[in-house]
Amino acid sequence: MPIDERILTALFLCETSPHEMLEELKPDWNELIALPANEKAHMLEISLDAILPWKSELSNDVDHIEFSRSFLIQPNLYLRLRPGMEETVREKLHEAGTPFNLINHSCLALENSVQVDKIIELDKEALVQDYSSQRVGEFLSLSTLPHYSVETPLRVYDCCAASGGKSILAYDLLKNIDLTVSDIRESILINLKNRFERAGIRNYKAFVQDLTSPSKKPTVKKGDAFDLIIADAPCSGSGTWSRTPEQLYYFKPDKIEYYSSLQKTILENIIPLIKKDGYLLYITCSVFKKENEDVVSHLQNLFDLKIVKMELLKGYDMKADTLFAALLQKNRSDLS
Repeated sequence: MPIDERILTALFLCETSPHEMLEELKPDWNELIALPANEKAHMLEISLDAILPWKSELSNDVDHIEFSRSFLIQPNLYLRLRPGMEETVREKLHEAGTPFNLINHSCLALENSVQVDKIIELDKEALVQDYSSQRVGEFLSLSTLPHYSVETPLRVYDCCAASGGKSILAYDLLKNIDLTVSDIRESILINLKNRFERAGIRNYKAFVQDLTSPSKKPTVKKGDAFDLIIADAPCSGSGTWSRTPEQLYYFKPDKIEYYSSLQKTILENIIPLIKKDGYLLYITCSVFKKENEDVVSHLQNLFDLKIVKMELLKGYDMKADTLFAALLQKNRSDLS
């Protein structure tokens, strides 16, 4: 069966295309393989602007052209080195002959094909965690309330915990926390339990919780409210599409409104669980405004919340994912 011309074009545009296939089928293209993706696209009369057709839906700070170009570039694999394990991990990578770039003291960038689980003890020594996801730590650090002492644990609830990456980040950065996690799926909490065991996290509460409709509000006993709720909410995942660019083909734009509505419901259900002066950390891996800034505006219209920090965490210039994060502080305890 002949290779589809669209596949050849995609291979040519990508910076990591297999030269042998192009040399056999398009030898004149193979000579140009080292050109930047935008120059190759120009030569083929392909507009980068057309790769992502939903420009009007993007958050304000997204560079449409640069984000579109990221779909043609293989992302990096990022490691977050756990406290006290930085030197150990770097030494193991050196001994294995695995090159890496030091982004900061706890963040390394590697080629995406590296099998790190063969080299280091994942979750115990380091986590596979995208660069932008690691930057969520900047928001977590701001959520430590000044009147808490080292003897008083910060009550933290990760309400859409999934595999627990953000919980482990909070555990590492905030140190003394009373951790609660939940997810809609029993199976994912089993995976989380195994991951927590490898990470050395023993004392925490976990339960299945559906927050996706107004009737699913969780019940919390008096005095059991939280200092910080982390809501890494279900989303379109559009900020991660450079890892799975086929999503561009299958995605339906009406899903943006669907996820936005779902996010609002989840957040409306959990905000009453936050203590006076406590925090909500809202996170998506979306580039769409309706899932990001518009959700924050909606919450501020309903609740007395102030924005402490809000940012689109651009990853497309780092061969990383793009995330959105907003840290909000609750001003009153009598919100309804």
